[in-house]
Amino acid sequence: MSGHIPPEEILLGYAVGALDAAPALAVETHLALRPGTWARIEMLEAVGGAMLDGIEPAPLSSDALDRALAGIERPVAAENPPAPPPAVDAETAALVPAPLRSLVGPSIHALPWRRCGRGIEEAKLGMRGQGGNARLLRIQPGVRVPRHTHRGTELTLVLGGAYRDGGQHFAVGDMQYADAGDDHAPQADPGEPCLCLIVLEAPIRLTGPFGRFLNPIVRF
Repeated sequence: MSGHIPPEEILLGYAVGALDAAPALAVETHLALRPGTWARIEMLEAVGGAMLDGIEPAPLSSDALDRALAGIERPVAAENPPAPPPAVDAETAALVPAPLRSLVGPSIHALPWRRCGRGIEEAKLGMRGQGGNARLLRIQPGVRVPRHTHRGTELTLVLGGAYRDGGQHFAVGDMQYADAGDDHAPQADPGEPCLCLIVLEAPIRLTGPFGRFLNPIVRF
């Protein structure tokens, strides 16, 4: 597993606009909580620019200038102004960074929370098929998530509270990356619920003594 910021390949993908919507949302939300990560992105952009400078330029076609001028002269359709962020209640404003608020809405309590385990609730955020399945996961104090591995990648960003996993501690603003090579069971810290943004590339697979029997009926 990675450390407490997104891995370099995720940050580089975000820097060049190559991430799908769901993982890009996770990175934007992380940056809202940890703006210091921008320095890492800028460093990766500088390294990428230096690599491009070392590439031998390809010769231009004879009509390259005409095509470029035609693109400049073509009228650009007016873009719709972005919708203003929704007004939110105080608790939602404290827990949900700006990049997430349009999906969460005015109150985190109004989301369609569903129980998916003892002391664990989830609320899907309507981004299925956009590079992952984005959802909020709320884990009660001291509760351990069932041991599982992954059929794809998993990004976990802490929005409130904290959790421990494999000797590492993840607090607000920390992001954890996991994939098929990880088999883990994160546990929320005592004291307050742990709220996380989760982006799953594919459904998880439960492991442990009873996990293989529960996989057909349990959905995370």
